[in-house]
Parts: sequence; C-alpha cells; structure tokens
Amino acid sequence: MSDPLKKASPVLLVIAIFLVSINLRPAVAAIGPLVSQMMGDTGINSTVVGLLTMIPVFLMGVGAVYVRQMRAVLGERGGIALGVVIVALSSLARYWLPSGSGLLATAVGAGIGIALVQSLMPGFAKRNFAASTSRVIGLYSTGIVVGASIAAGTAAGISDVIGWTGTLAVWSAPAIIAVFLWGVASPHAASERTARSSLGGDRSPPFWRSARCWSLMVFFGVGTGAFMLAMAWIPPFYLEQGVERSKAGLLLSVLTVIEAVTALAVAAFIHHFPDRRGPLVFSLLVTALGFVVLYVWPVELAYGAMALLGIGIGILFPLSIIVAIDHIDDATMAGNFTSFVQGGGYILASFVPLFAGAVRDSLSDLSRVWLIMTVGSLAMVALALRYSPESYRRFSMSLRQPPGFGAAEVTR
Repeated sequence: MSDPLKKASPVLLVIAIFLVSINLRPAVAAIGPLVSQMMGDTGINSTVVGLLTMIPVFLMGVGAVYVRQMRAVLGERGGIALGVVIVALSSLARYWLPSGSGLLATAVGAGIGIALVQSLMPGFAKRNFAASTSRVIGLYSTGIVVGASIAAGTAAGISDVIGWTGTLAVWSAPAIIAVFLWGVASPHAASERTARSSLGGDRSPPFWRSARCWSLMVFFGVGTGAFMLAMAWIPPFYLEQGVERSKAGLLLSVLTVIEAVTALAVAAFIHHFPDRRGPLVFSLLVTALGFVVLYVWPVELAYGAMALLGIGIGILFPLSIIVAIDHIDDATMAGNFTSFVQGGGYILASFVPLFAGAVRDSLSDLSRVWLIMTVGSLAMVALALRYSPESYRRFSMSLRQPPGFGAAEVTR
C-alpha cells in the first residue's frame, strides 16, 4: 500500500468511491418507470426515450477515449470531483427543464459528468489499492448498480408525491453529498495530475493495433448494453404486458437489487478466481437464459427473468472491467487501457437502448430485442474462453515490443 494511501485513510477513501459510484446511473435508471408520464407530458416518442439513455452512455464512451487529456488537465482526483458536480447540476436542472429538448440537454450534461468519473476512477483505484484493485472495482461496480436499483425502485412512488421532474431532480442530493465526502477523503490519495509526456503525446502503446483490445471492447459493449437495455426498457415492456406501473418499477428494482448483491459477491470472492473464464462464461449463460425467459414467459416468470438477468449482469459488468485491468500492471497504462476498452464498449452499448426504442416505435413490441440479446450473450462465450491469465502475460509483453511485432496477434 502506498504512503499517500496510508495518509488518506483507505476505509474513508473506499466509502467515498462507493458513494460517488452510486450517482453514476440514476440519471438513466430513473427514466424507465417514468416513461409513460414523460411521454404524456412532453409528447416524446420511444426513439427519444431511447436517446435519453443513449446520449449519456455514448458520452461515457467518448470521455473514456480522451482519458489521457482529462487526466493531464484535471488530474484524477479533481476530474472525478468535477464529474460528480456536473451530474448533480444536470439532475437538478431537470426540475426546471420539463420538455423533450430539456431532457436531452440534461442527458448530455449527465453523460459528460459520468464520463469524467468512469474514465478516471479505474486508474485512480489501481494507483491507490494495487493488489486489492479488483475488490475495490467490484465494490465500485456494486455502487453503480445500487444507485440504479434505488433510482428504479423508488421512481414511481416518489413521482406520485412530487411529480416526475422532482423525481429526476432529487438525485442531485446524493451527488452533492458524494462531492463533499470525496473532498474530505481524497486530498492525500495518490493521484496523477499531469501526463509524463506532453498533452498531445501518448505514453501508452497504440492499443487499437491489438485484436485483444477490440475483443475486450466488444465484450464490454455487449455486457453494458444488456445492463442499459434493462434500465431503459424493462418497465415500459411490462406496462405493455398490462402490469401496473408500480409493479413494473418494482421488477426493475428487483433486477438491480440482485445485480447489486451479485456484484458485491464478485467484489468479495473474485480473488479466489485468478482465472476469470469460469465466472465469465457462467454469467453469459445465465444472462442468455434470462432473456429467453423474458421472451417466452415474461409475465408468468417475471421474477425469475429478473433474477436470472440480475445474477448474469451482476457478474458480467464488474468482471468486464476487472478483466481489462488484469491485462496491465502499470496503474497509468492500466487506466488508459481500461478507458480505451470502456470507451469503445460504451459507444457500442449506447446504440442498444436506442435500437430497442426504434423497434418499439415500428413494431410496438420489444420481444425481438430479447432474442437478439440472447444471441449476443451466447456469442460472447467464445470470447470469454480466450481470456486466460497466460494471455494477459502475452498481451502485456506484446506492449513492450515495437509496433508490428505481434501485438495484434495476442488474442488467445
């Protein structure tokens, strides 16, 4: 453990990371249970609802691509703080901007804030927690899911009291608290502010040359796409099935609670699985089965589908980040690499809820989307089987070689 972390209090820093992470999904997760009210009051269609999810996720990806520049200008600690402030302001602004254009504008703001935090947090965690990084990232991922769960589960009830605009705005409060605790916990933590090369330079290898990078990017995109698809469209889907609004929100809450518990279990036990392939394949198979149940028995086995998807995605989401971090030991390079993978993955994932919205507008049915996600989850098993610990070492060695000497071949 580094000297800066000893001064910073690791327990307080972990609590701050967890509280920050709680604020990274409510801007998206609270929308699903409120769709019918929002569409009725603003006149937006399903494609625009899809955009409200797509825009933040797409910007998460764009932000990750420029992580080196953000780190150089803002530093990890300052950039994370700024990101949470922007999330708080974007959430609060939704109270005064109750229109389609206002919702889209605040979605942009929330996406920028979330992008700052998510791009900088993996490198910050690796720099400060070294061998315990996987546990901290697992806890951080759990916080993301916990925030989504609370937002989804409480949205319908809160909106009955203060309306849907107030429900979206209320999430500025925990973000403000998170900024305060982050300011208290992080000043003495290890945090790289300036790049070791010039701002326009790139001390990292050209990751885009490696097939393994693209493989991990697609893998992360499919897992995150499943997560975002559930956030955006589970409640509207069940409303179409004749389920009450409160129960539709409850189903999403059940899914995200199970995700949170599962992600927490990943944080606690993942160190027992240095070879991540077993948990990865298990998560993909369970996720695929969940989508099958959602297609065949959506109402009869609604809670079973939520349980399967919660377990599958709850393992898949944190592990897709952990596996990327596993590939590189150096904290700064690992942060850059993880952001490269997450950047492309989030951009791919952002089109999943938008595609689902377009399908709903054209077919008035989301069932075919569940089948497509089943196929995608099963296809990812072939990639997961290639992520052996030995392949991490080959990949890391390839980064030390001059360009053109086999980096693109490290896929096994």
